[in-house]
Amino acid sequence: MSKYDYNVIVVGAGSAGLVSAYIAATVKAKVALIEKHKMGGDCLNTGCVPSKALLRSAKMLSYAKRAKEFGFNRTEVDFDFAKVMERVQSVIASVAPHDSVERYSQLGVACISGEAQIVAPQKVEVNGKTLTARSIIVATGARPLIPPIPGLDRIDHLTSDTVWNLRELPKRLVVLGGGPIGAEMAQAFARLGSDVTIVEMASHLLVREDAEVIDLIAQRFRNEGLTVLTEHKAKAFSNKDGQKVLTCEHNGKDVEIPFDQIIVALGRQANIKGFGLEELGVKLSPRKTIEADAFLETNIPNLYVCGDVTGPYQFTHTAAHQAWYASVNALFSPFKRFKVDYGVIPWTTFTDPEVARVGLNEKDAKAQNIPYEVTTYGLDDLDRAIADSEAHGFVKVLTVQGKDKILGVTIVGTHAGDIIPEFILAMKHGLGLNKILGTIHIYPTLGEANKYAAGAWRKAHVPALGLAVLKVFHAWRRN
Repeated sequence: MSKYDYNVIVVGAGSAGLVSAYIAATVKAKVALIEKHKMGGDCLNTGCVPSKALLRSAKMLSYAKRAKEFGFNRTEVDFDFAKVMERVQSVIASVAPHDSVERYSQLGVACISGEAQIVAPQKVEVNGKTLTARSIIVATGARPLIPPIPGLDRIDHLTSDTVWNLRELPKRLVVLGGGPIGAEMAQAFARLGSDVTIVEMASHLLVREDAEVIDLIAQRFRNEGLTVLTEHKAKAFSNKDGQKVLTCEHNGKDVEIPFDQIIVALGRQANIKGFGLEELGVKLSPRKTIEADAFLETNIPNLYVCGDVTGPYQFTHTAAHQAWYASVNALFSPFKRFKVDYGVIPWTTFTDPEVARVGLNEKDAKAQNIPYEVTTYGLDDLDRAIADSEAHGFVKVLTVQGKDKILGVTIVGTHAGDIIPEFILAMKHGLGLNKILGTIHIYPTLGEANKYAAGAWRKAHVPALGLAVLKVFHAWRRN
């Protein structure tokens, strides 16, 4: 084409789309951002923001139940579940201006509300108009996966998208799925007073984590009154004697679980249909996401993709990370292009205690046949954790054998997601444990755990010959 309306058109205003549009506008490109529903996408409206708001309220109740640990005889909390859920909505409203049409319009982004149809590699139809751009970025995100379990379509069920409509606390709640979303929601509702059963087909919760992580979280759940059913495969849903029932298979036998509400938390599937990709012949990956190359370009030239719709990581922060590459490559190709870097990808499961990860854990290293050493520091030894009555969990570091180079870190404990960034920075910039050990950490803080973990590695690698020589040296000095 001889002329375009825009340098880039972005389809979808979730994390990936917002960052793509922001970057394009920052470098003075002309950009249009099309969203058919709400600005902010899942993260703001049904994901990260509301879930963390709910988890915070639930945690306040958990502190009340632990009153004696903090020196109080008794604490009673009178609360209305509906008001808790309204607080969630108020938190969303407070964060919403960050992702609003007003803000992005002020940045120079043309924000368009409507359903986009990509009718050609450089043409998009919306609201009866045809827009053209040199490049298009698809950032349409993902939605909850609903499995074809018999009877589920006849049962009112909740997902991470719809649970926020609740205003009455379920008395008996089943959470189907023991991954991060299911684990977080199960613990939150149990703390709020629901009788929660979490059902997982695998042999344990949080299947990507190491055994000691899984055991610690599962035991915490049981201590808080949750029923954890692993190796239970959902077979069917039904209504029996006026109540909803989930039938599972366990060890060759049927197990019936009655419930009032169920949250289906079995992962998310990419939004790839309904806006023209099929007609264009865009290739999909075996995971049913949009396939892209190292520059986040699809098999259709000038059509780029980022976020959950392509993966492989479905995190808000990786969506934003990909958005930088997608937008820069869309704007400056063929003059300059950058390969997306997945070298250091962190994440946190916001259970209590939290599970924060970056790089490899033992399960990954063994699967990839990567030699490693393990250093573990228990948070039960950390002064600040003891003072906070949160002396549980650990910092676990995998390193190259005989060296301080970090391969991966797992932290389980209070505020683990806030503690781990030091390790993320170290891995990103090639800093080893000796550099962390040589850095002053404020006392008393939870962040000191990183230094103590580095110290544990250093202690284990002090050469015996060197210590023997030093012993002789100091004896000579005394004489």
